[in-house]
Amino acid sequence: MSEAHPGAKRRVTLRDVAQTAGVSLKTASNVINGSGRMSSETRAKVEAVIKELGYQVNVAARNLSRNHTGFITLAVPSLTPPYLAELANRTIDAARQHDYSVYVTTYAEGSAKGARDLLKKFNSTVSDGMILSMSEVENISKKDLEVDFPLVVVGARTTWGIADHVTPDDVNAAAQAAGYLYDHGSKRLAVIGARGDYDEAALLQSVEGNAQLRLRGVIEEAHRRGLAIDPRLVGATDQDWTIGAGARVTQQLIDSDVPFDGVVALNDQLAIGALTALRISGYDVPEQVQVIGFDNIEEAPYLQIPLTTMDSRLEWTAPTAVNRILARIRGEITEPELLTCSSQVIARATTR
Repeated sequence: MSEAHPGAKRRVTLRDVAQTAGVSLKTASNVINGSGRMSSETRAKVEAVIKELGYQVNVAARNLSRNHTGFITLAVPSLTPPYLAELANRTIDAARQHDYSVYVTTYAEGSAKGARDLLKKFNSTVSDGMILSMSEVENISKKDLEVDFPLVVVGARTTWGIADHVTPDDVNAAAQAAGYLYDHGSKRLAVIGARGDYDEAALLQSVEGNAQLRLRGVIEEAHRRGLAIDPRLVGATDQDWTIGAGARVTQQLIDSDVPFDGVVALNDQLAIGALTALRISGYDVPEQVQVIGFDNIEEAPYLQIPLTTMDSRLEWTAPTAVNRILARIRGEITEPELLTCSSQVIARATTR
């Protein structure tokens, strides 16, 4: 049998608050939860007592009474890419504003333990819903998204209108990126980060995938200006969007002797690799070749030549996904919706 420690301070309860304020337990509870009808004087009196006594809400008990766990799950393919690491941090921050915590989990892309397995084995007793950043190599079907728990998908994969989808407009962002280079003097653009062989007709029909949608936007912008993308200047890196891949593929384009004066790299890491290859080969950036990336990662402003890039819009994506999943948890939303926003150029020294 445990003994109370002398001088130990007893936890202040909601009943203590109600008794001190001279109100019912129900009224005190309504003040805590921001609900119920009462005079402003009564609410102010209870709030003053809460502050005076130092009462703290028992979040676990409150969530249990509401049949909620107080947790949501964020599933991402990896936390290594800066974009996904920042998505996780911003999602946690946004959820905290609503007294929710976030379980962050990674999954093995394209394997038996991938996103499909996570969706199938979701445990609603430990989490109220899932925000899924779906990898581009996941073989997800419509049926996989027909789940019985709140689900919001972020990123460039389609949800076929079955689940809520929160994503910036990649086609528009890429068109802006290409247009910015054209407007500042570039005439022949190279693109770094394509998936597989260049098929312009297929790319113009793309409805999902960061690489496909961004390349589609570049092609469409070129066409609007009466220009074309030279297939020889489209550097494929497949699924590898690292600095090393950007440097390697850019060097291959340099060695091909096909002239170019602008580079659209499909993420900032590829752009950093492209800058490295260009400088090693003696190119003046931005006078001879301009470079633009995507995602505005933390390192972008601090490079030897600060990188011009497209805003990731994570300050919009993360809170929008959190607000959407919480509204679904509360039963306020029933129909799936595509939520999207535009991006903008963050101009730095790699463009003129």
